[in-house]
Amino acid sequence: MLQSSENAYNAKSGSPASNLNPYNPIKTVTAPVDQATIGRTLVIKGEISGSEALYIDGSVEGKINMPESRVTIGRNGKVDASIQAREVVIMGKVNGNIECSDRVDIRSEGSVSGDISTVRISVEDGAALKGGIQVRSEGKQKEAAKPAEAPKAMAATANA
Repeated sequence: MLQSSENAYNAKSGSPASNLNPYNPIKTVTAPVDQATIGRTLVIKGEISGSEALYIDGSVEGKINMPESRVTIGRNGKVDASIQAREVVIMGKVNGNIECSDRVDIRSEGSVSGDISTVRISVEDGAALKGGIQVRSEGKQKEAAKPAEAPKAMAATANA
């Protein structure tokens, strides 16, 4: 299926011809992913917070607070901080406690020294983990919010 150069450009419409070769797919442009990156040579001391995904390939000391986002520690990443996030993926080294609302994933080259509290956890063969693990159910988080509303409703009916 050879295409002549005449078919490569449609002179009438002024636009490129449609892709007739199934082995050469049309390239599409996708929207950029909202992800902040801390590069290999960067060193950050202090508190990091935000709502976009974070990829750490450098060094961070302090506190990471990203409750609605994913935090990924790359192979070169070194984190001496407590981490609070929706999802945490570890391929580097973490020294600190991790509080996760969804999932912690420790890859084979990753290591964690600290306590982990999460709903789901995955630890690959070869990963290092030193510390406590608390796996809680998703239902308990939702139930914990409901009892606070119940006394208000009872107080309202008691006053009526």
